[in-house]
Amino acid sequence: MLGLGEPPLSIYLNDHLAGATVGVNLAHRAAPGAIAVEIEEDRDALVQIMDRLGVGRDPVKLAVGWAAVQAARLRFAAVPLSGLEEIEALALGVEGKLALWQVLRHTHGDDPRLRGVDLDDLISRARSQRRTLERLRLRAADGAFVSGTA
Repeated sequence: MLGLGEPPLSIYLNDHLAGATVGVNLAHRAAPGAIAVEIEEDRDALVQIMDRLGVGRDPVKLAVGWAAVQAARLRFAAVPLSGLEEIEALALGVEGKLALWQVLRHTHGDDPRLRGVDLDDLISRARSQRRTLERLRLRAADGAFVSGTA
């Protein structure tokens, strides 16, 4: 198990992996289709990057991610604005993922262990996901507030 004395890169990547685990689940509920598949592929890309960099997975953080998924299910099931709030939560996760890819490109872009990992493509895809989620978010907001239910 990872813990005290853990290298900063390991902490950072494991935090993002926990968030990605939540994001995959949320994406399949809030934005099914191509974007959900992409978000799952992005999580797989993160796992591949961690493997290439020799970063182990923190089971505690993954368990916390799983617990967050369960809590989110309960929370969103009880709220009339669940569609809008789920999309907003997912959009925040995509924003964090975009930051992750940018940091990795900045700090490890020339690392030979990441040869074959196209960080620029991952950055571009995150930006595209962000635009798609913004359209979905505004549509959900119209449904929640403009259609007379506000």
